[in-house]
Amino acid sequence: MRNAHAVVDVRAAEHALMALVPDGALMQRAAAGLASVCADLLGGIYGSRVVVLAGTGDNGGDALFAGARLAGRGARVTAVQTGSALHESGAAALRQSGGRFAEATGSMAADAIAAADLIIDGILGIGGRGGLREPAATLAAHTARAAQEGTVVVATDLPSGVEADTGAVPGAAVRADVTVTFGSIKPGLLIDPGATYAGTVKLIDIGLGPHLSAPPAVSAMQAVDVAELLPRPGPESDKYRRGVLGVLAGSQKYTGAAVLSVGGAIRGGAGMVRLVSARAAADVVRQHWPEAVITVIDSADGAGGAGPAAIKAAGRVQAWVAGPGLGTDEEAAELLATVLATTLPVLVDADGLTVLSQHKELLSRPAGSTTLVTPHAGELARLTGSDHDDIEAHRLDSARRAAADLGVTVLLKGSTTVIATPESGKGEPAFVNPTGTPWLATAGSGDVLSGLAGALLAQGVTPARTAAAAAAFLHGLAGRLAARDAPIGAADVLTAIPDAFRRVAFAADSD
Repeated sequence: MRNAHAVVDVRAAEHALMALVPDGALMQRAAAGLASVCADLLGGIYGSRVVVLAGTGDNGGDALFAGARLAGRGARVTAVQTGSALHESGAAALRQSGGRFAEATGSMAADAIAAADLIIDGILGIGGRGGLREPAATLAAHTARAAQEGTVVVATDLPSGVEADTGAVPGAAVRADVTVTFGSIKPGLLIDPGATYAGTVKLIDIGLGPHLSAPPAVSAMQAVDVAELLPRPGPESDKYRRGVLGVLAGSQKYTGAAVLSVGGAIRGGAGMVRLVSARAAADVVRQHWPEAVITVIDSADGAGGAGPAAIKAAGRVQAWVAGPGLGTDEEAAELLATVLATTLPVLVDADGLTVLSQHKELLSRPAGSTTLVTPHAGELARLTGSDHDDIEAHRLDSARRAAADLGVTVLLKGSTTVIATPESGKGEPAFVNPTGTPWLATAGSGDVLSGLAGALLAQGVTPARTAAAAAAFLHGLAGRLAARDAPIGAADVLTAIPDAFRRVAFAADSD
């Protein structure tokens, strides 16, 4: 598990550790780690051109001390003062090592940035709020232009302008190739838009671990974590013991969503999938997935029945997926209400979310029930009455708030998938998914995810947030394996799911 801690908890751990070590020891540990990463990125240090963008705080001190170490090995280092003053001992160390200094608004700073092989961003630390102000905003723009020409940009602890606890980027910010963070990962490094600005994140151990007593604010599963969760059939397994998933999806008008959701469930390991759907969708699913057990709504042969009767006729299941391609009319609302009236785990997606936005009373489920909703930003906006752009800009806060307000587990799809429960931020971490890829932004991809997550719920992976996080990991990995930098469709993601399971199992066995 890759854990990220809130700023207040990192600060508390730093203070506890500083009481036990000599003054300046933590800064020297951080500077040594930062300088080492920069040296590796430069390759040859002697004669290389390095610019340090140094703010007034400890973040600027870390960057200046790292610059001094690089200057001591022959780099030509220029420090640009971005605030009212420089960290005194850090500036003294760089000056003693032969570093140069430039004013932020002068031509010397702009010329040094344009000519740099590597730029160290030490403008703001984890306490920074809001976008960069002048002259730092102009320096960030100069840095961006240099990066386009091949200059490597390294952020100290956090890219300046990114909010540490949320990943929000409310204004001008530095976009790094690598972020060297200290003691603990910060949530904003894992969640977009901040994660995009952070680039590759490298964690430097400065000894905070034993002093981080608070639980993480955000966690990202790794392959070994997912492997430990995945059910594996044993000698006594049969299709019923392996988990039976009910899928309420598809309609006369929309048939493909049912195909993809059922496929995601089958490829996700469900022992049996029972589909309840309109005849048009049922016929298409039967052609693609003959192993699915299908109950037709309003079946002429009496095998199904209207609305709730068809759901009852489907037989026993361990969990439900409801909504993909279902439609949003009153019949769809009646079907969704029937499923939500059970005590079984229910995942609601796609059209089901639109129905929920119109019938919030359906979320009042029997005590002990589990509800998982899987919206993208637009669907969450409809469900909560929030602004779409605000959700995209504040993904972690939006998922947490929606989970608390609705009383459900929320998997917010998008550039960073975030999974939150009503307890997230109250001692329970939210999950973020590290395997996503932009190639998954294709029609039907979410239907595959709903079936995959539903299969894990039916197989007994609990709680819902854990099943959701594992499904998102596998789905993202399948997308990467399918794409390999080429366009893909949702059917390609389906095909790659077994390979994603194998990769996870192999990673765990190799750990």
